[in-house]
Amino acid sequence: MGMQDSRRQEALLLVPVAVLLLAGSSLYYALAPLPENRFLFVGAVLLACLYYVLHFLLVLQAKGADQLLLPITAMLTSLGLIFLYHLDPNLAVKQWFWTVLGLVAMAFIILAVRDYHWLAEFKYTFILLGLAFLVLTVLIGDETGGARSWLSLGQFRFQPAEVVKLLVIIFMAAYLSEYKESIIGYGDSKNPFRLDLQGFGPLLVVGGLLIVLLVVQKDLGAALIFFGLILSMVYVASGRVWLVVLGLWAFGAASLLAYYLFPHVQTRVAIWYNPWPLADGPGYQIVQTFFSLAQGGILGMGVGMSNPRFIPAAATDFIFAVAGGELGFLGASLILFLYAVIGWRGLGAAASAPDDFGLLLAGGLAMLFSLQTLVIIGGILKLLPLTGVTLPLMSYGGSSLVINYLMLGLLIRLTALFASPEGTAVHED
Repeated sequence: MGMQDSRRQEALLLVPVAVLLLAGSSLYYALAPLPENRFLFVGAVLLACLYYVLHFLLVLQAKGADQLLLPITAMLTSLGLIFLYHLDPNLAVKQWFWTVLGLVAMAFIILAVRDYHWLAEFKYTFILLGLAFLVLTVLIGDETGGARSWLSLGQFRFQPAEVVKLLVIIFMAAYLSEYKESIIGYGDSKNPFRLDLQGFGPLLVVGGLLIVLLVVQKDLGAALIFFGLILSMVYVASGRVWLVVLGLWAFGAASLLAYYLFPHVQTRVAIWYNPWPLADGPGYQIVQTFFSLAQGGILGMGVGMSNPRFIPAAATDFIFAVAGGELGFLGASLILFLYAVIGWRGLGAAASAPDDFGLLLAGGLAMLFSLQTLVIIGGILKLLPLTGVTLPLMSYGGSSLVINYLMLGLLIRLTALFASPEGTAVHED
């Protein structure tokens, strides 16, 4: 059995994850040997075992899959769990259950997806389902933090936009690969700015509806991510730079309009420009974030040693600030590096795809993770206005975590299919 068959690199990279889980849970139990801390230790051991179960599943079912994606996913999730336990043990326990459900979803995708091309056949079904989710959210959704972005089914609450992200990627990849020639503009070299409305029309309608529905919900962070995702996938499919320039111009105009329409957008821009005069009010959150990052210094205060409870929404929107305080500049930089590797390996997989649909599907998944990370960390570091977007894999949130695991499972499965001899042949109907 060779290294590729045994996936030895992946197995070795999961060792630091297991050490982190065991060391972190042991530390909290040693500091306070309570029953809930004992559950944390047992849960950490079980989670480490489950990651290895998934590893052995990949050995059996997806030998050629990328060997970095699973260990990085496990490391980021484990770090998030440890920080969450420091913030609120009850949230950490809930996140543990969501992580197990996410691993089940990832395993299901790896076992079920033997050929990704069938996804393209249901592209219109997927996008109609996504639009229906957003319409329901507008009509009967719950408002939290100024945005109507949640749906409740009894005791279960979830954010439909998280599910819609995956549906939009599948639709965009299938549609752009099908209408590639009209979007690129073959046969019209004399006028490179010409748009074929037969190809672009439905795309503009769908993209416009998505953005409008999210704006109506006042979920502007999600609207920004969807806009960036759609624009980047159109550029990958067409290679037409002027479309990106036009899209950015439209985004600038829409942002200006949103500034005058929504008071909370004006507040966030004011905080972004200078939060210190508002430190006792709306700017309190970002100012406390600065204090947390500054306290971390270069090497950090140590796991469990910081006091992040002064940061509102630290478990969801500002988990990276907790990481900076406890791990310091070096630890926060390592986290950024891990997110960058996910994007890099995803785009590398897209470049090896045997067809346009595979390229756009893998590329869309990689770009989504990169965009989400850029938007939330850019807000925390005051490079961008705050958006209220959760950090993938680390922030608390059940629907976000499970969907991220599902998308990463699909990306891992795609890397295996692209690497296999059977997956190199272009699919034909």
